[in-house]
Amino acid sequence: MRRNLIVFLILGLAIGGAYLLRHRLPDPIATPLGLRPPVSEVRAAQTPVLTTALGEQGLTFGAPVYLRVFKEEAELELWVQTGDRFRLFKTYPICNYSGHLGPKLKEGDRQSPEGFYRVYKSSLNPDSRFHLSFNLGFPNRFDRAQGRTGSYLMIHGDCVSVGCYAMTDAGIEEIFVLVEAALRSGQSFVPVHAFPFRMTNQRMTQAKDNTWLPFWQDLMPAYVEFEESQVPPQISVKNGRYDVSLR
Repeated sequence: MRRNLIVFLILGLAIGGAYLLRHRLPDPIATPLGLRPPVSEVRAAQTPVLTTALGEQGLTFGAPVYLRVFKEEAELELWVQTGDRFRLFKTYPICNYSGHLGPKLKEGDRQSPEGFYRVYKSSLNPDSRFHLSFNLGFPNRFDRAQGRTGSYLMIHGDCVSVGCYAMTDAGIEEIFVLVEAALRSGQSFVPVHAFPFRMTNQRMTQAKDNTWLPFWQDLMPAYVEFEESQVPPQISVKNGRYDVSLR
């Protein structure tokens, strides 16, 4: 009886210790030890917290979402639909990204992409070695028309990037759960618009001598349209260029 009690106590301490380590140790220590929580635990923990936080802003958990990425500012915005418009729920710091301002051109260039992408249910990877991730779908139709190559370009956790947009683990947990909930609730895809910077007239003027100015000028109408309407514009590709349907 006493031996069984001791074994029970040891097991309890081991399980409890693992839980505390997983949830308390800094990511650089916890990650190599494999102590990140599985997606089921993340979902169970985040859903009530996010539901409350959204409710405080008049938003609904599971409503359609829209993501905007800004390289220069190292920020990711998550917008949630309410009525026929979207409202900013939260801005997350991008922990790390690769390369410099400008689009990704080829496999192995360690450059994070810019452009207009879509995240589908099939894009979600809850078992990523970078904690949680979703594939941006690079190269898209535009990228392929330009002869650009690359694969497995993600938004994920772990704060490490070789071409992806890396978030903190805490950040990706919220983002992943919200994207997953929107897709599960019927949103066909989550648009992700990755910009080099906030595309104000002033900032574009500063970029007038940049090699990528013509490309950025093709991205700018989508930025401007959303700023004015708070409705993500429809994006297509015509004659090898982005075409933004203004509303």
